[in-house]
Amino acid sequence: MTPIAKTLLTITAAFILLQNGQAIAEDVEKDTFSSVEERRIDSTILQERANIRKEREDMDLHKKELKSLEEGVDKKLADIDRKLEELKNLQKKIEAALVAKTAVEKKRIENLAGIYEKMVPAKAALAMSGLEQKLAADLLASMKAKAAAKILDQIAKQKATDLSTTFSTLQLE
Repeated sequence: MTPIAKTLLTITAAFILLQNGQAIAEDVEKDTFSSVEERRIDSTILQERANIRKEREDMDLHKKELKSLEEGVDKKLADIDRKLEELKNLQKKIEAALVAKTAVEKKRIENLAGIYEKMVPAKAALAMSGLEQKLAADLLASMKAKAAAKILDQIAKQKATDLSTTFSTLQLE
């Protein structure tokens, strides 16, 4: 066989195989789809499947983001709860310190009232006239009624009236 004949034979064989390949592809296509409409529907279904997969991936990503945000919020809430508990403990300490301070002040006022009770009423009245009105009323409240009456008798009339008013409206803390 001549080289030209071999080439022609090769081209002819390739042409026949190509036609057979197209025929096989057309047969497969014809077996799969009986009409163009079926092919379009299949294409649409494939596209919708791809869209659904994409949406699922997006939803999974959003779920992960939400879970991360939720964990962050939970941590913040735990921190807030912890700080709130610390503040409550501090408030209790401050209240306890205030109660202790008030008790110490009350004890000092009682001691000072005892001192004023033992003084001569005229001198005690003179000393009390210079005091702040609330302190003077607290001192009178801590004294025995007889001693307080003697001291009030020695205080100027207006000052005694003011002290009596403060004394009567005095609220123990």
